[in-house]
Amino acid sequence: MTALLTALILLPTAVAALLMCVPRTAPRSVFLTVWVATAAAELALTLAVWAGYRPDGGMQYETQVTWIPSAGVSYHIGVDGLSLPLMAMTSLLFLACAVYALRETRRVREFAALFLFLQTTCLGLFAALDLILFFVFFDLSIVAMYFIIASWGHAGAHRAALKFFLYTFLGSLALLLGFIGLYLAADPHTFDIVELTGTNPLAGRSLYGALVLLAIGVGLAVKTPTVPFHTWLPPAHTEAPTIGSVVLAGVLLKMGTYGFLRIAMPVLPGAWTEYALVFVVVGVVSVLYGALVAMAQTDFKRMIAYTSVNHMGYILLAIGAAAAVGTGEQARRLAVTGAVFQMVSHGLLTGALFLLSGVLYARGRTYEMAAYSGVADRAPVFAAATGLAAFASLGLPGFSGFIAEFQILAGSLGPRPVATGLALLGILITAALLVRAMQQIFLGPTRLPALAPGAAGPFPDLRPHESAAVLPLLALGIVLGLMPRFVLDIIEPASHQVLDLLAR
Repeated sequence: MTALLTALILLPTAVAALLMCVPRTAPRSVFLTVWVATAAAELALTLAVWAGYRPDGGMQYETQVTWIPSAGVSYHIGVDGLSLPLMAMTSLLFLACAVYALRETRRVREFAALFLFLQTTCLGLFAALDLILFFVFFDLSIVAMYFIIASWGHAGAHRAALKFFLYTFLGSLALLLGFIGLYLAADPHTFDIVELTGTNPLAGRSLYGALVLLAIGVGLAVKTPTVPFHTWLPPAHTEAPTIGSVVLAGVLLKMGTYGFLRIAMPVLPGAWTEYALVFVVVGVVSVLYGALVAMAQTDFKRMIAYTSVNHMGYILLAIGAAAAVGTGEQARRLAVTGAVFQMVSHGLLTGALFLLSGVLYARGRTYEMAAYSGVADRAPVFAAATGLAAFASLGLPGFSGFIAEFQILAGSLGPRPVATGLALLGILITAALLVRAMQQIFLGPTRLPALAPGAAGPFPDLRPHESAAVLPLLALGIVLGLMPRFVLDIIEPASHQVLDLLAR
């Protein structure tokens, strides 16, 4: 069974290598079919891992093979309640992207291969239990996304891709510096996350721990991204191809927040507890700043990008509040559980919103909201799906966003009442900007931009491949909003373990 997790991680890259051996002149349907089939197989493997997972069993499906013995580096992977829901979300989003790309015509072989390789880096990072292995997957995801944005993006893609690469690569160097600091502090020296978590090598070393946390915190904050490290995100999203934006927001941003939960909190409990208020403040600033700047946008896709800054701020608020001493453990456990659930919910719902923004662009060749009006008359299914995704994203009851935000706010209110009260304003602002966008695009008299080349009709509704990509994400958002127990049962034991490690 331990080989199942390795197969899940490496299969996409193996298929990508095989695709690159097929002549470019082969029918594009060959590459697209293999891509969809591989993504579907990955989802099936993830479900098999889920079916065999015991919620109270701790780390499972572990595999450890020595990689660089002289440096204490190993290929060490496993899953628990923090990583398994994110891996399932990742597999589902990559399948949705593959289905959405069925009408792609530009260098399809390379496009499919890059996305399959990117899927390996994402799944590998969530399963990594060695700091260097984590870093390798972290860095390789940057490289893959750079080429996706630069080669298949819009007019300003090259500049946006370069900014994305430089910012996130600089963050990864800070992350590596922090990892080396942990390695040097451990006795014996090791990069193994499980061993570092058990030994707490920086206990009683306040200054050293603060410096290591600073390096790791900056590296993860750039990838999350939080204010003030967020400036690469809006141009990257705006210029990226649609499914590039889906993976960027749905999966890559979670690498940062997951890193806080997997590495920063359990490995550096003393430093995290001492400086948790800093993360709370950064989280609240990100919540309010992301919402306010999103409200000022006229570009639909750019607006969604800024709401991601807002939603990541809630996660940082929750994990910062969870370190507050002298407060009830149940509230802090609720905050950590809500943070993980928010990662899953945001991935599904924002992924759906970016796919729908791609539908809008495919019809009118612009993301400018002022160019559209009354679209619901021409495309009622598209309008209904976008409305569902928007209301779910802002946390309306009945959707996964409500479960996530309720847990975060309820868990953070006791430890950090002022910060949580300020964060509530972010929900109001997000509601206002999303309702305004829906009103502007879908209601009123019909107004459409010039007909997009190749469009079938004045403004066609969702096509079959678009519906097949978007609607399952929305359906799962509703299922998680009404019946979240099957996911919460996986997350809660791991959340309890993180708090136990933090209390040392």
